[in-house]
Amino acid sequence: MTKITDIKTYLTCPHGYNLVVVRVDTDQPGLYGLGCATFTQRCKAVVTVIEEYLKPLIVGRDADEIQELWQLMNQNAYWRNGPVLNMATGGVDMAMWDIKGKLVGLPVYQLLGGKCREAVAVYRYANGESQEEIVDKARKLWEEGCHHIRLQYNPSGEHPALSSDWRPAGAKPGFYLDPRKYVPRVIDLVAAAREALGPDAEFIHDVHERLPPSDALYLARALEPLRMFFLEDLFAPEQN
Repeated sequence: MTKITDIKTYLTCPHGYNLVVVRVDTDQPGLYGLGCATFTQRCKAVVTVIEEYLKPLIVGRDADEIQELWQLMNQNAYWRNGPVLNMATGGVDMAMWDIKGKLVGLPVYQLLGGKCREAVAVYRYANGESQEEIVDKARKLWEEGCHHIRLQYNPSGEHPALSSDWRPAGAKPGFYLDPRKYVPRVIDLVAAAREALGPDAEFIHDVHERLPPSDALYLARALEPLRMFFLEDLFAPEQN
């Protein structure tokens, strides 16, 4: 039996992104596991679930019983699922798999059936305030050997390329995205990047669920001839 003795959480913020690291300690000297429980916009809620609810629930139990503990963490609150609970449970679960791999001296992917590919493609981020800035960053990434590039405008509160000029009188400060600005500028951005980098670059764009369905469909159809690698979060989950 490998007894769980403690669970700690660490809030980190590299490059301005809130990341949550979970550490599960055991009664074996030097044996611990690390997991990721990141929910960027609600990181403190995840930490509370781990420290106030999951930690008292599983400290003292056997870290080898990963499936048993996952079921316990998932069902103990009665109401299941949701991003906060899922992230908290997932971070602890990942840390226990890390412990299991260290116990048997194998990388976790070997315990799950072995690797099925030699490499995995990753993408880099080309973002900025203007089309010229974004395309220039994309060109530099391409020259560095990056084949998959995500093209994004920075969504600042007064972004002239994206923010609406048609705010109601007395509107509170904030970012008011205007689909009639956003859609054509994204199309122009991808077209400019395609012209600059050629036919082989793989482009990505994240809509962040910000468009109504009619504008989202128009954007997707307009981008189709430019051969996007993928278009992320085009619709919100409730727009099925």
